[in-house]
Amino acid sequence: MKLRIQSPGTTFRALAAVAALASPLAAVAVEPKAPEPPRLSISVGGQRFTVVLEDNPAAQALAKMVPVTFEMTDLNDNEKKVRLQRGLPTNVVRPGTIRTGDVMLWGDDTLVVFYKTFQSVYSYTRIGRIENPAGLAQALGPGDARVVFERR
Repeated sequence: MKLRIQSPGTTFRALAAVAALASPLAAVAVEPKAPEPPRLSISVGGQRFTVVLEDNPAAQALAKMVPVTFEMTDLNDNEKKVRLQRGLPTNVVRPGTIRTGDVMLWGDDTLVVFYKTFQSVYSYTRIGRIENPAGLAQALGPGDARVVFERR
């Protein structure tokens, strides 16, 4: 397509037409980003991990508790757990597969950090998931562990 400009008035009309076409397209192309999910960090064994929180009342209640340090006990060579002083809201699901890095609530008052993937018939409330769980099992180590939860 060739555009021929014959007079200064034509130039102005052509530029106005191009601007009118481009303007609605620009408005469509710019969309606001979805808000980032809230995050916490946990520190254990000299390493720091980022927990991406679920959008639910249990995760919000845990976030209000931080900063907090828990002495977590080992259970079944696949998780660290701690009984909380008070219960949190629940929305129980049966995940089937527990994955390394899952952070969940068992019952309404037991916070669990899983460091191995396995099948489970138990029900939990999802709290969050460790963004990059590489090295989590080594950091938690055998036996009990001191785990610090903080705002990120």
